[in-house]
This record gives sequence, C-alpha cells and structure tokens, in this order.
Amino acid sequence: MGLFDFFKKKGTSEKTESNILLAMPMFENNERYSIESVIQNLKDFWGLSVTDFTGDDNSAIFKINDELIAVAFVGAHIPWEDISGTAKYTYGWQTAEGDLKNLDGHAIVSVMSGQQSQVERFTILSKLLCSILSTSNSLGIYQGSQTLLIPKSQYLEYIPDLQQQKSPIHLWIYIGIRTSDQGNSIYTYGLKEFGKQEMEVINSQLPLEELYGFISNIIAYVIDSDVTFKNGETLGYTMDQKIKITSSQGILVEGQTLKLEM
Repeated sequence: MGLFDFFKKKGTSEKTESNILLAMPMFENNERYSIESVIQNLKDFWGLSVTDFTGDDNSAIFKINDELIAVAFVGAHIPWEDISGTAKYTYGWQTAEGDLKNLDGHAIVSVMSGQQSQVERFTILSKLLCSILSTSNSLGIYQGSQTLLIPKSQYLEYIPDLQQQKSPIHLWIYIGIRTSDQGNSIYTYGLKEFGKQEMEVINSQLPLEELYGFISNIIAYVIDSDVTFKNGETLGYTMDQKIKITSSQGILVEGQTLKLEM
C-alpha cells in the first residue's frame, strides 16, 4: 500500500485523522534523504525497533516500536505563503525567509494514529526527524500544525533531552511573544495536540525572559505529568505564590484558553 493510500481510505474517523502527527524536513539544491541511512540511524543511534519496512527513497512505510510511520519525498517546495507566514513569528530563526528561499524539495513525515501516548508518539517523531537531519543536508523542520520552523542545528541540540527521556517541548509547542505599551504577553500553540487548552499571559509587567522561562516550565509539567488545569484554580512554585487560572475566549489564540494572571 502506498503512502497516500492511507489518506484515501474511506471511513476514516475524524479522531483518527486528528491523531496523525506531521512534519516536513526541507531541502535545497536537489538534496534529499537516504531512507536506508535514516533506518540505520534509528536502529544504531536510538536503539529503536524498526519493522515491517516497505518502500524506497521516494516513499516508505514501516513501524517504529509498533507505531506506523510513513515517509515520502516531494520534489517541490512547500507553498511559500505557508513558510513566510510562519517565518514572521519564528524568533528562533530570524533569517528563515532568506535561508529557505531556494527550497526545491521536502519530505512528508507522518506518525499515523496509534496506541501509544501522545508524548511517546511525539518522541518517536522527534527521533525520526533527528535521524533524517543527522544523515542528510536538510535545512530544518517545518511543522505547520504547531507553526514551528526549526533550523537543523537547533533541532539537533535537543538530542540529549531525548536521550534522557526529557520532553523537548520547544520542538513540540510554539511559544509566542508579544510586547506593547500595556505589558508583555506570551502564549502557547500546540498544547491542543496533547488534549490540553492553550495558555496565555496577557499584558504582564514581568520581563519576557521570566515569562518565557515560567511558561516553558509549566508546559513541561503539563505534558510530562498529564496535568489538566481548571478554571478558578491557582498554581505557583511556592506555597505563597498563587497565580490565578481563568478559562475564557482566547485573545492571541483562537478558542478557549487558560489565562495565567502574572
């Protein structure tokens, strides 16, 4: 069965479709990955079980720890409006628009719906992407569902976290930053993939660095411990610190979000 047959199967439930994890390694100058090298890296470096392989460098289907994986190469650039729209908010890759102007190929990497937890499935995706980046001249990763553009060198910096079974939240969740005369604001985009509400801090007087560090720690806590905050609860690092949580219509993010009063 070919890669795109998975997306054409009749009777696929909405839940199944939403459980597919998707990422796109990007290439230029007619570069591409070698699926043989990728599979070898998954086995040798990560010690993962890779089974039921079928395919070639153009498209391949296999399992990693019993999770179904599909990888396909597309000899064309990702639509520029998608790249440029995301690049405007990619403060971790400020030269992204210029660096990606000459894209002429990308891979579609999918972790299909499976039985393992979302954290385990995202971990498999990240290890697979690291194997592609490590064995090719890919420029970086585009994850449209999380509005993430991550350069190769930055992505590979999280290998130690993956090896130590720490969740590399910045590979999974976008943290947006806004500043105004009223204060500093910060928000998440991607927590919904883990069944959680997105979070916002609006017009805080705290420094951006402090806000960024705090929300990064909260994201890690929510994902690693599978915590679900509720409207009216409080949180804090100490017994005396009580940050009020309110669930209401999002300001910087669509839908209902959790507002942290800081």
